[in-house]
Amino acid sequence: MLQKVVSNADEAVKDINDGAVIMLGGFGLCGIPENSINALVKKGVKNLTCISNNAGVDDFGIGLMLKTRQVKKMISSYVGENAEFERQLLSGELEVELIPQGTLATRCLAAGYGMPAIFTPAGVGTEVAIGKETRDFDGKTYLLEHAFKSDYAIVKAWKGDAHGNLVFRATSRNFNPLMAMAGKITIAEVEELVPVGELEPDMIHTPGIFVNYIFQGTDYEKRIEQLTVTKR
Repeated sequence: MLQKVVSNADEAVKDINDGAVIMLGGFGLCGIPENSINALVKKGVKNLTCISNNAGVDDFGIGLMLKTRQVKKMISSYVGENAEFERQLLSGELEVELIPQGTLATRCLAAGYGMPAIFTPAGVGTEVAIGKETRDFDGKTYLLEHAFKSDYAIVKAWKGDAHGNLVFRATSRNFNPLMAMAGKITIAEVEELVPVGELEPDMIHTPGIFVNYIFQGTDYEKRIEQLTVTKR
């Protein structure tokens, strides 16, 4: 069995170099690989292309890498919570590709399944479709979208074992499992690293065959993007 367990985030990301294309799991700020992002900031790699549901906020998540000018291109669905992202976009410092959220997920899924492309009705007749092939099926127009090609996928799970089997919780399952399948090399950080055999097989969301490196993270902030409470 290939040794997948590494000691920490620094060890996990040590081979990521300038110009890499990286998928980063999570939904908003939920289930993002906090430790790995901090390690990338510390490592100082540049000219990254980041594929993620969103771009974090100014002082958390991918926003930390934007602040240090490590991201060359951002491929996302929702980017409305980050003032530095907006500034870099409007100034031309950051290349941005906005994608409908379902298309983003399905392009990740296609990469994991080994499919080169998908057809989707999302984006037809909008700026998203400019320069892309369309085709009609049963009288409806669909847009050709290619599967993502990423060098690394970095995901965060609730639990995992030394074989790389992963279990996610709630909303963090939106993108993490898809991206774990799609990366050429997948790095998983987990809140709890358990002995092999402890995870119930029927509860495993991502089989270890998709995971190359795994480590137990620490000091998770788990920030809430928009905190809403009921007045009493």
